[in-house]
Amino acid sequence: MEVQDRRVKRTQKLLAKALISLTLEKGFEAVTIREITERADVGYATFFRHYHDKDALLHDVAEVVLDELLELLSTEPSNADPTTVGTLIFRYAQEQSEIIRALLGNRGSADLKQRIIEAGSQSVLRRQTGLPGSVVPLEIGAYHLVSSSVALIQWWLEHDMPFPPEQMGAIYHELIVRPTSALAFGP
Repeated sequence: MEVQDRRVKRTQKLLAKALISLTLEKGFEAVTIREITERADVGYATFFRHYHDKDALLHDVAEVVLDELLELLSTEPSNADPTTVGTLIFRYAQEQSEIIRALLGNRGSADLKQRIIEAGSQSVLRRQTGLPGSVVPLEIGAYHLVSSSVALIQWWLEHDMPFPPEQMGAIYHELIVRPTSALAFGP
C-alpha cells in the first residue's frame, strides 16, 4: 500500500510541476491535458485516474500552497509583529516563487486567484473582530487585507523580487496591515 501511495504522490507531483511550467510559459487557459501529460511523462489516461480536468489539478496545487502558508502563519501568535509576519509571507513566496507566479500571475486562473482571496479572507475573519463604530465593516477589512497582500506579492514576483523579504515585510506592515487594522479591526 505504501509503494502505491508513493507512486500516486510522485505522479501528482510530476503533473503539478508540468502544469506550473506550462502555465508560466503559455498561460493556464492555453494549456491542454495532453501537454501536461507529455511534459510530466505520464500516460494520458493516468491523468484521469487522479484528476477529472486541469482545473482540479490546479486546485490541488493551490490547496497545498494555501495550506502550507496558513500553517506557517498559524505558528505565529495572534499578537505577532506584522513586519515579522510579512517577512514570513514574503520568504515563503520567494521559496515557492515559481508555483506562486503560476497561481497568481497574469497567466494563471482568475477564478483560482479569487478563491485564494476568499479563503484568506475567511482565515482573517476567524482571527479578527470588528472595530466598534468603524465605517469599514470587518468583512471588507478582511477582504482588503488579503487582496492587497496578494497584489503586493504578485507585484514583487512580477518585478523579480527587487527588495528582500524583510523589507517587503515592513512594506506589507506599513502599507497594508497598519491602515487596515486601524480602520477595521478591533483590539
